[in-house]
Amino acid sequence: MWGSRSALSIDGEQQVFTPTENFSPLPGGEGVNARYGAFLLAAFELSKAGAAYNGKAALRDISLGIERGERIALVGRSGAGKSTLLRLLYGSGQDDTALLPQDLGLVKTLSVFHNVFMGRLHRNSTWYNLANLVKPFGCEIDSITGILRKLRLDEKLFVPVGELSGGQQQRTAVARALFQGSSAFLGDEPVSAVDEHQAEIMLQSINDSHDTVVLAMHDADLAIRYTDRVIGIKDGRIVMDKSTAGMVASDLNDLYKS
Repeated sequence: MWGSRSALSIDGEQQVFTPTENFSPLPGGEGVNARYGAFLLAAFELSKAGAAYNGKAALRDISLGIERGERIALVGRSGAGKSTLLRLLYGSGQDDTALLPQDLGLVKTLSVFHNVFMGRLHRNSTWYNLANLVKPFGCEIDSITGILRKLRLDEKLFVPVGELSGGQQQRTAVARALFQGSSAFLGDEPVSAVDEHQAEIMLQSINDSHDTVVLAMHDADLAIRYTDRVIGIKDGRIVMDKSTAGMVASDLNDLYKS
């Protein structure tokens, strides 16, 4: 929940969209709808959707259904449209979704503890959040320490995020998403700054903590191992949608060719 949401009308129905700088949905899209309302964003659906930056199409004619319980990898070259697709999915949904953007959305002057705690600011009263900012409550320290321990970051609990390495900052952002406790997780390159061992721990924690997971990934091997379905994007269009069962990294080579 890192970014404000605004209403958008598509075909007479009000949808939800997360505005980003110089970003706009293309006309003609039939909307993006969350399904299984009782589960609060347990699945996503796009029908003939598109998006553009500064009038130039970034995604075209995207029709995509994601069922509750699926683990999805979005793969393709840089600039193919993976991040844009994640934004459309996130903007379409209800509040029970954790989003991990590439820029992480961390406050560098605050500690790891306070950045992780931000995942649940919306669940508490203003006075509670302010009090916890000044003097962290023991129950919150215990909860966040437990999550950080899984990610091998608990020793950095009260270290300012600006003093951490890139990989440690990425683990902090993942911890924030885990602490948020949402049913769905959307991650834009969530393990790009860590080694393979740390990546495996983080991806397993993400899968264990969410019903539905959608990840934009560059690492084909990790994408295949930690998801059950790969969606390949090339030049703003979906060109592949396959199960990862029996798949090997070389099966994705065509997605990276010019």
